[in-house]
Amino acid sequence: MLSIADLHCAYGTASIIDGLHLEVAEGEVLSVLGRNGMGKTTMVRSVAGMRPPEIRRGRIRLGDVAIDQLESYEIARLGVGLVPQGRHVFGSLTVVENLTVAARFPADGRVPWTLDRAFDFFPRLGERKASLARNLSGGEQQMLAIARALMTNPTLLLMDEPSEGLAPIVLRTIRERLLSLKGPDLSILLVEQNLGLALLLADRIAIMGPHGAIVWAGTPADLSADTAAQRTHLGV
Repeated sequence: MLSIADLHCAYGTASIIDGLHLEVAEGEVLSVLGRNGMGKTTMVRSVAGMRPPEIRRGRIRLGDVAIDQLESYEIARLGVGLVPQGRHVFGSLTVVENLTVAARFPADGRVPWTLDRAFDFFPRLGERKASLARNLSGGEQQMLAIARALMTNPTLLLMDEPSEGLAPIVLRTIRERLLSLKGPDLSILLVEQNLGLALLLADRIAIMGPHGAIVWAGTPADLSADTAAQRTHLGV
């Protein structure tokens, strides 16, 4: 589904990623872990076509299509959905407006995400559908950011720190909902600091080190058993 080969990214003169190689298979959840400052968000922004960063070298492919030189809206139209770090909901729009502003129907006959389906997925959003997004709680805004991405009916979902700043009770709800997304019709690239969530959701895990180097890769069971890798690369 997604292939990143020899990716080099920078912000101005600051090189952040130097030679990243990563793949996400169809229907797979790949969790990318790592300490702060390793380049995880830079990777997500690069896949989504957001600038900065500047892609200086390398190739990003969605299936057979090279997307590293495309604009973000072109990448979105190819089936890439984004749940950005920090949520970034449209505060002056209502919940319904946030969900419909960029909604698209799938082109391949899959069951589409609609308002009714989004409200079934997150009933709290249905209760707040007429509220402005800026008046939602942090947890409700995170639900809205996830549902907004799903309303684009993606085949690849990029999620950057979806558990950040959430109360435990809200995190449990989102964890259960994300688990229900796993299936052959959706690939997920999940960037997370929450080790427990990453282990629960992932089919495969990669740990990113300095300058985007993948310093460890394996299954959730492998990482659970490898306390030395957890301590060395994650500080846990």
